[in-house]
Amino acid sequence: MRVITIVSLAASAVLGLGALVVAKTVLPNGGAAKSAAAAPEVKGVSVVVAARPIKYGDRLEAGMLTLVQAPANMVPEGAFQTIQQVLGADAGKPPVALTPIAAREPVLPAKISGPGARPTVAAELADGMRAYTLRVDDSSGVGGHALPGDRVDVVLVRDATPNGPDRTWVSHVVVQNVRLLGVDLNADPTTEKPASPSTATIEVSVEEAQKLSIAATVGKLSLALRKTGEVEIADAGPLRTGDFLVGAGGRSPVRAPGGPARAASGIMVIEGTAVKRERPPPVVAPGASAVVASANP
Repeated sequence: MRVITIVSLAASAVLGLGALVVAKTVLPNGGAAKSAAAAPEVKGVSVVVAARPIKYGDRLEAGMLTLVQAPANMVPEGAFQTIQQVLGADAGKPPVALTPIAAREPVLPAKISGPGARPTVAAELADGMRAYTLRVDDSSGVGGHALPGDRVDVVLVRDATPNGPDRTWVSHVVVQNVRLLGVDLNADPTTEKPASPSTATIEVSVEEAQKLSIAATVGKLSLALRKTGEVEIADAGPLRTGDFLVGAGGRSPVRAPGGPARAASGIMVIEGTAVKRERPPPVVAPGASAVVASANP
């Protein structure tokens, strides 16, 4: 009887250990399976993304692109779903990148070229805006420090007395806070290397383009580089030579009633559209009477 009892107890112990092993290994997996079954299934949508960083101006190839699965509610509007769609986006030919694209970043139509074989400034223009090109040099082009994407003002300097014996120059701010689209043939917004410019292309409205076309025929246009993020429009009227230069004798400029400031020392001044020369007031010795000669206009 003792042998039978011992065998029974041993068998019970073995069965108990087996039950514990089954409970620790099988039951948790079963719970995880139930949780997975209870979670809603998320359907993925194929999205074309960059397989590696793509630089501005790169022509896209199949090796630069890859497909990923993304939830339908997370797919950007206009995203491509096949690589073949991307490679035929430019009139059936591989497009080029109009902006840098990071690795794993979705490739969108706005980031690649459409019709044409190279990046175009036209693709960068905002709605209703125009691209206008100015002729500049090292000095009038901010010494080459203005780069695509910067904001600039355009200043006109003209000679108001082309036929007179003395010179009077007038400065006008033609447009303010306009975006620089390109310098010469460089329209890459990621460029960091300044260059000596000969032309500058800016983004302007139709009315601003009209102003610039007239201004370019009457004087010299220059760029003034604005601080990044500055959007203030300055109240800057025309500035004439006599507005800041003091003539002989150290006299300060005077202002005629209802007219612009002018110097009283004999430099040429502008009143409206007429140009005349003013003579300095006579110097009178103490105690002497002044004899003022009439000035010929």
